Amino acid sequence: MQGPNSTYGGRWVTASHPPLTSWLPPTYDSIVMAQRHTQRGQASLTSVLVLIGLIVAAVWVWKNLGYDTQDFIVEEVLPVMFVTFLTGIGLWGIVRKTRERRNWRMRRERLITQFQAEQSEDKRLQLAFDLVELNGYQGKGLESVAPAMAELFRKTLKTALGDKQHRIRGMAASHLGAIQDGPSTPLLMKALEDDHAYVRSCAALALGRMRAGGAREKLTYLMKEDWDQTVRSRAREALERMG
Repeated sequence: MQGPNSTYGGRWVTASHPPLTSWLPPTYDSIVMAQRHTQRGQASLTSVLVLIGLIVAAVWVWKNLGYDTQDFIVEEVLPVMFVTFLTGIGLWGIVRKTRERRNWRMRRERLITQFQAEQSEDKRLQLAFDLVELNGYQGKGLESVAPAMAELFRKTLKTALGDKQHRIRGMAASHLGAIQDGPSTPLLMKALEDDHAYVRSCAALALGRMRAGGAREKLTYLMKEDWDQTVRSRAREALERMG
């Protein structure tokens, strides 16, 4: 067996093969991407050529039309085409918004059904958060599950007291305000004294959404004295909502 250096026909032959890593065949993905890039470039060039051809043809046709025909097109045909185009755009927009709203309602109904059927409290809480956020932080449309969500948010605000749970406490406070849960006002006022600024700002936001006039004094104090700028801003916004 001949090695990299061996004798052949009485002569010493030194192998000069390049290392195996000096060249690797292109991967399948790189070949496909290159082909797609080439195809896109060809399609773009074809589109440009077709567009140029249409413009040239349109100019040639226009120049060969009689003056009466040109006047008729400018005065009668183009306005009708323009109105038709605008009408089509308007109808397309209406259809699109209708479809989006229908899909949004279907998604909300699915989440409501999941929330009602879910047994795990943690998953129910996440579904409740998702529902309020999907609904644009409004209670309208969530009446069937609002009491159960409010109870879950209140429990979370009372029990999620760990230092690392401040974000979930804040979200619970904010979402209570979104669904306008009046009985939660005392709990939210207490949350204005939370050690974490995030919770205080969320509680202030919730009280502002609910226009809870009983919290005006505490909110005024926060607006002036709290060390956190976000809390001061949320307190001021809440007071402005109350009027």
